[in-house]
Amino acid sequence: MQTLAKQVLEHSTKTPEGTPLVAKELLHLGSRAAVDQVLSRLVQRGALLRAGRGIYVLPVESRFGTRAPSAIKMVEGLANQRGETIVAHGAAAANALGLTTQVPMRAVYLTSGPNRSLKLGAQLIEFRHAPIWQLIFPGQAAGEVVRALAWLGPEKAREAIQTLRAKLPVSELKKIVSARSQLPTWMAQEISALVADG
Repeated sequence: MQTLAKQVLEHSTKTPEGTPLVAKELLHLGSRAAVDQVLSRLVQRGALLRAGRGIYVLPVESRFGTRAPSAIKMVEGLANQRGETIVAHGAAAANALGLTTQVPMRAVYLTSGPNRSLKLGAQLIEFRHAPIWQLIFPGQAAGEVVRALAWLGPEKAREAIQTLRAKLPVSELKKIVSARSQLPTWMAQEISALVADG
């Protein structure tokens, strides 16, 4: 019969890269105390990485050695596991949309869950609780626009909207317009001006 440690590792190798491991999902293998102890030992051996309190992840083996999994994959896995909406911060959204050349130095995400941070190897990933309007349209350009505008602020919004108008498909612009009632007044006004300009 396999040891609990081998069973935990076998379970983790069957999951996609960056999938968070938590003790509650491993209770079919043993008691909570035994699973906690095994996870802790696997971290000491270097077989798992501790990303945060009670959250573990399998390192990725490659021909160049062992590395932490991709932050994006870890974030996606966490969102699926916890049922949270997690999206890129407005600074990253503005950069992705070409509204700024400033590249964010830290990995910051907005979440419907609590504020917290996780560590993936040397990289720190920060999660900030955000209002619902900043989390709309996850994974879509319309949502990125809302988050980018929130980060840019009222002073730079009109110029950004004019730039995006030429870049974005009409369908995405219509989505943004349809969300005006959920947005702060200043942002809704700027988006309304865009519609009025025709």
